[in-house]
Amino acid sequence: MAIELGASAIGLVSRMPSGPGPIEEDLIAEIVAAAGNRVDTVPPTSETTADAIIAQQRRTGASTLQLVDTVEAGAHEAIRNSLDGTRIVQVVHVVGEVSLGEAVEAARTADALLLDSGNPKLAVKELGGTGRRHDWKISRRIIESVEIPVYLAGGLNPQNVREAIDAVGPYGVDVCSGVRTNGRLDREKASDFVANCR
Repeated sequence: MAIELGASAIGLVSRMPSGPGPIEEDLIAEIVAAAGNRVDTVPPTSETTADAIIAQQRRTGASTLQLVDTVEAGAHEAIRNSLDGTRIVQVVHVVGEVSLGEAVEAARTADALLLDSGNPKLAVKELGGTGRRHDWKISRRIIESVEIPVYLAGGLNPQNVREAIDAVGPYGVDVCSGVRTNGRLDREKASDFVANCR
């Protein structure tokens, strides 16, 4: 459905400590194979070590990795050396001014950033799918401070995505809970979301 509606990438959420929509890796691999090269396939991962992330990508075959938590030092380089051609998108959870420095540092070795509204410091980490919006002014400053593509996520929905694009100027947008009804992708919401992005 997402491909039919015009999405350029599909997120295939793997095991997470919280948030909507996780699916088993066998199903992720099946969907990746079915999607072929029509879209980027992106399994957000909460793994934090290079070895675990590399192993997960090899099991799923995804084209892009979305690292939703802080990873160990040197992980981006190790992943790149082991998985030639796999893109690395590092998530930065925008919790305040401190996120600007975190984003600039991550941009040194990632292929792209994704700005989200989780809170990895909670006892049960929030690493996405919160449906909350963060401070778009900080997101705009991050985009102006780095030289790699930056995606915007966090509380986006069909009603506010155009405002978000105009205010922040991201390379692209990412949505999860904002296009779901009763935990499932909603065709009407997803269609409206894509149309409003354009």
